[in-house]
Amino acid sequence: MFKAFYRQFSNDIGIDLGTANTLVYLRGRGIVLNEPSVVALNVKTNRVVAVGTEAKNMMGRTPHHIKIVRPLVDGVISDYEVTEEMLSYLINKANDVDKKIFRPRVVIGIPVGITNVETRAVYDAAKSAGAREVYIVEEPTAAAIGVRMPIHEPIGNMIVDIGGGTTDIAVISLSGVVRAKSLKVAGDKLNEDIISYMRDEFKMLVGDKTAEDIKIKLGSALPDDEGKEISIKGRDLVTGLPREAVITDIDIRESMYASIALLVDAIREVLETTPPEVLSDIMHKGIMLTGGGALIRNLPRLLAMQLKVPITVADDPLTAVARGTGIILEDLDFYDSILIKNTDDISIR
Repeated sequence: MFKAFYRQFSNDIGIDLGTANTLVYLRGRGIVLNEPSVVALNVKTNRVVAVGTEAKNMMGRTPHHIKIVRPLVDGVISDYEVTEEMLSYLINKANDVDKKIFRPRVVIGIPVGITNVETRAVYDAAKSAGAREVYIVEEPTAAAIGVRMPIHEPIGNMIVDIGGGTTDIAVISLSGVVRAKSLKVAGDKLNEDIISYMRDEFKMLVGDKTAEDIKIKLGSALPDDEGKEISIKGRDLVTGLPREAVITDIDIRESMYASIALLVDAIREVLETTPPEVLSDIMHKGIMLTGGGALIRNLPRLLAMQLKVPITVADDPLTAVARGTGIILEDLDFYDSILIKNTDDISIR
């Protein structure tokens, strides 16, 4: 009776708390927010100036007293207070879409394998930001639910979620993680690779936003039929003056080669330690790719060639985790076994 009462007068919110972007799912409405995980902070007053898209647009253009902060590093909280402010902003903005009386229940996705202390920090930040109840789920599990993989059945399911800060690799069966690995090679690392390559090979300094644009336009894991090139602007490291350079997809593929090789090796390592019966299911069904990194051109083809396993890219891979939290919200009792529901479940050792 009370559950139905609260359901009627409070919102249920699912949050994909990502290093690069945070997505918010509102029960009954779908994904209502997709904002960069960026906060602009006034260091003189220690107050938040802007959050999300507005803050990201300020990057590289702020006066000395305004600092751009990314409160999540490698998928975990690096600045608790700023994360709390960001979550509070997102929860309030989601509540404005559909105003209700009571504080919301929140399901949050976290990377696989993070420590109990880091998990507790996510829980406490969400509570402090205004959540009535907080449920935590591992991101690869949420992504698998979001793309409708049959994780409750006695069948091996393998998912690779390539996000901004981390890549989560998981083999799931009977609602449990059979094998998993998380590595800090993902979208942000590829951006760093491009910045380093431009500095070393072109003697030119470019920013994070430029590197991200280059990755989206030219990034590929294997050669394309048609070569691509773009003109970019940056600072000449020799003269200190602005300079323009033309770069090709070959340059960017070379810059990302080492990181993509690490990703392939990590997936291979998980496959090598997976039980034979589960592995046979994966060989039949293949591996599902989610997250922004799944959109790198020719990455599925490279993985299929290297691993000898079918590779599928999820429909709308960027929103898979957020959609998974939404499905969980629709039936919390059914998904009870995969959730961390309160601080008693998070022992600090």
